[in-house]
Amino acid sequence: MIFMENLSAIEVQPDFNHPSLYINRELSWLEFNRRVLEEAMDPTLPLLERVKFLAIFSNNLDEFYMIRVAGLRQQVLAGISETPADGMTPLEQMIAIRNIVVETQTIERQCWKNEIMPALAQYNIQIITPDDLTRDQRAAVRDYFRQEIFPVLTPLAVDPGRPFPHISNLSLNLAVVLRDDQGNSRFARLKIPISSNLRRFISVAEVMTHYDDQPYPNQYTYLFLDDIVQANLDLLFPGMTIEQVHPFRVIRDADVEIAEDEAPDLLETIERGIRQRRFGEVILLMVTPTMPQSMRRVLMEHLDLGPADVYEVEGPLGMADFFQLTDID
Repeated sequence: MIFMENLSAIEVQPDFNHPSLYINRELSWLEFNRRVLEEAMDPTLPLLERVKFLAIFSNNLDEFYMIRVAGLRQQVLAGISETPADGMTPLEQMIAIRNIVVETQTIERQCWKNEIMPALAQYNIQIITPDDLTRDQRAAVRDYFRQEIFPVLTPLAVDPGRPFPHISNLSLNLAVVLRDDQGNSRFARLKIPISSNLRRFISVAEVMTHYDDQPYPNQYTYLFLDDIVQANLDLLFPGMTIEQVHPFRVIRDADVEIAEDEAPDLLETIERGIRQRRFGEVILLMVTPTMPQSMRRVLMEHLDLGPADVYEVEGPLGMADFFQLTDID
């Protein structure tokens, strides 16, 4: 009995180095972003607030990959296997991150397609395609394309005589397969020129005001800029047969390391980081399910990516652009 009393008095000291006591920093951040997504799924919030949370969720993921995942990827490529307190190697973190991101992006797209888009339509806020317009309205959109979009487009062909073009960070692009009149297949890349002057959502009513005799009845009907470009590719490639068109998007490494002994000029370091955001190593390729494996292989080869770096996403790419919709008053 005395032995048992003494045994119970012994204090068991916890092992504060055990990985189970720690939460991985990257996975914790992803759970925070999941809560942002849950706000977008909340039907009690104002509708445009839900759209804003979708845009915030997507923008957050872009930044996460540009900084956090870029750093992990560098560690994996360098063969680093050291673990932080949570016990996860860089490779294990990359695998866990991909699983969570695939899951949450699927939820995001379902929320947009099945909940928010139908709810917007109830308030006459519609996102349509050129096929939904009448012939005269499509002709007006084509005139708009000629005058406003065509002059700022720069299609770049890819063949043995031309290097693969630089794909800028966070850019939305079209991969186009063409066939010439001699039956030769060609591959071209076209960047969608989204800017402050040419935004992702194009108001159909504004286009009709300038390019059609008949006003459009709904002020809040929009076309995706990329859909307008895709519908008028024949003007960019005259004499060519357009066989395939698929959107894709890349994210580049924008991680900036500031070491006190190497960067006495903070401004110079920040300027270098801004340049790196455009020209850093590609770490992620986003494609739609319709893109065939042959085209994916072409992009993976030229961007130096593996299968794990390719994310298949249903619906529109680059949903951070959806901030524009929140400007509707």
